[in-house]
Amino acid sequence: MFLILRMVVFSLFAFAGYFIGSKYSYDLYGAFIGAGLGLVAIAAEIIFRKIQLGAVIGGLLGISSGLLFAYLLILPLKLFVGEDIKILSLVLMSVFGYGGLLLGLDKGKAISVASIFRLFRGQGTEENLKILDTSVIIDGRIADVCETGFLDGTFILPQFILQELQHIADSPDPMKRARGRRGLDILHKVQKMSRITVSIVDEDFPKIREVDAKLVALAKILNAKVITNDFNLNKVAELQGVSVLNINELANSLKPVVLPGEVMKVYILKEGKEYNQGVAYLDDGTMVVVENSRRFIGKNADVTVSSVLQTTAGRMIFSKLKEDYERDELKAAK
Repeated sequence: MFLILRMVVFSLFAFAGYFIGSKYSYDLYGAFIGAGLGLVAIAAEIIFRKIQLGAVIGGLLGISSGLLFAYLLILPLKLFVGEDIKILSLVLMSVFGYGGLLLGLDKGKAISVASIFRLFRGQGTEENLKILDTSVIIDGRIADVCETGFLDGTFILPQFILQELQHIADSPDPMKRARGRRGLDILHKVQKMSRITVSIVDEDFPKIREVDAKLVALAKILNAKVITNDFNLNKVAELQGVSVLNINELANSLKPVVLPGEVMKVYILKEGKEYNQGVAYLDDGTMVVVENSRRFIGKNADVTVSSVLQTTAGRMIFSKLKEDYERDELKAAK
């Protein structure tokens, strides 16, 4: 569609150049000039499509402020400099104008059409906003993280997330209903915390059906971060340049560091997938796979870590019985 429109614009410029040039017997030159101006117009359109509206507004305000400041500085300098003020004026105008332009372009990136409308409606603009996802509300660990003081500020709760939560709480399925009510209880708990402000916003996107896509769109408008533990939402948001705070990643990063060769005592809970394997779990839920430990199921055993596997879903520790590990080490030394 855009290609057809650009071809039409190019043709109109070329035809207009030919028509104007024919009046002065320069029809061919006029067509070339018109075609050149058409290419310039198309190039300008492509460039402006990539530039954010906020950056343009910020750049204009920045360069205007810089030139105004330079002019106000020049007025008292005229009394001392005299005839040389023209050169100094040019230098000051260039320096302050260019500096204001750069500063305005950088600060203007945070300006959007929605933020301008919010400002006119008296809602103002805030920084360090965080949008809560349904999954992280139902999960409940967000309340514990907030209680420790690691998170504070303003939490944004969109109406469509609250409606989804209410829909889950009213579900005929007992499990879903319990999860939905737990999510509502978590919201009440977070809302009562002194460090946290929960702000319910009415912004919706009727043309977007998926809740995750609405969350990403809202985060881009408000320049906010998304708090979630949904792996797919995490990836989609990052692809679109939205910052994500993933509770699962936080939990994984806080797990104790275990190094190969370290000895630990574990309780072998069940049989593993491979032959003669046993499976144990640490207090934080980390799975420990122990070789040749089937006979220890239901018992405690001393094991030595052989390797650690970090995945997106969590961490797995592979180990051997302490005596088996020491025997293998002696064989390797010989």
